[in-house]
Amino acid sequence: MRFEPSMKQSVIRRTVRKYAEERLVPAAVEMDKTAVFPAEIAREMAALNYFGLQIPAEYGGAGLDTVSYAIVIEEISRACASMGLCISVHNSVAAYPLYAFGTEAQRRKYLVPLAKGEKIGTFCLTEPNAGSDAGGLETSALPMDPDYVINGNKVFVTNGGVSGTNLIFAYTTQADHKKAYSVFIVESDRPGLVKGPIEDLMGMRGNPVCPISLDHCRVPLENRLGAEGQGLKIALATLSGGRIGIAAQALGIAQAALDVSLKYSQERYQFGKPLCAFEGIQGYLADIATRVEASRMLIHKAAYLRDRGKDYVKESAMCKLYAAATAVEATKIGVQIHGGYGYTKSYPIERYYRDAKVCEIYEGTSEIQRTVIARALTAKA
Repeated sequence: MRFEPSMKQSVIRRTVRKYAEERLVPAAVEMDKTAVFPAEIAREMAALNYFGLQIPAEYGGAGLDTVSYAIVIEEISRACASMGLCISVHNSVAAYPLYAFGTEAQRRKYLVPLAKGEKIGTFCLTEPNAGSDAGGLETSALPMDPDYVINGNKVFVTNGGVSGTNLIFAYTTQADHKKAYSVFIVESDRPGLVKGPIEDLMGMRGNPVCPISLDHCRVPLENRLGAEGQGLKIALATLSGGRIGIAAQALGIAQAALDVSLKYSQERYQFGKPLCAFEGIQGYLADIATRVEASRMLIHKAAYLRDRGKDYVKESAMCKLYAAATAVEATKIGVQIHGGYGYTKSYPIERYYRDAKVCEIYEGTSEIQRTVIARALTAKA
């Protein structure tokens, strides 16, 4: 395993950072204030191939490896966590399963517009009574020759307010009356699909999260992704990769917190010397820096294993668990270093603090990550 990035990866980081600092840093403030998705910036990012990071060029993507993907998500999130979330979810749990499990016809019809950023994708698993317990899904997809009719409600759908293509998880009843879970590609303009109001979130306010309801939504057989009953397999495979993206997002937030806290500690004077001259503040900065670096190594290891086709389920859970906790801790300490100013909107650290918390919740809570890790450990014992 290499600890130094390749020349291509170094160029990718510099290129993304330059764009993010010029365009996303100033936009992040306005997005947080207004909770409005920046459509113009999304179009710019589509032109830069950010919506098809790991999709092969033949389907309109950039064809990057997973380490490069993690670098892109980190740098975008360092500047604007809301757009980091949009790009991560779109790539890892919307575009990827279409590429991995879709037919050639589905790839051409649905994946290409996603990879080009012409459509934005969602991953609709969570319901009012089903989140961590994916087996508790109540959304149904009942066969009605030659189609399926879907009924149910999805909540907290990331990208929901601007999505064009949605992956809907639902159960189908088999001959033995047991539930089997399947995935369906449902266009946002298909009759029967209705989007609810945008959620008023604590953080990540630039991402249009909303509920999606399906009321007798008729979907043709060719819109089923994978075989009937393959839904949980698709979900688990998809979420393992998605955790790397969310971990990279959390890392970007933590890195941003470290950057602004270090700068503030060098500029703010108390008792005749800068804050960074005090041992207590030095300890804070050292702890954050160490955790940021450890998070990056965990993420890159999981990405390295994925790129080589090796099992990375445990490692993806580890990097998501640790990086999310690091983002929360780094931003909390960052607010403390800023003192009273950290509790105002004059500095970005309070926004980072609000953005960070959800990284411990979505795409598998920290409690679920611990369960995944423990199961992997005990299975090898």
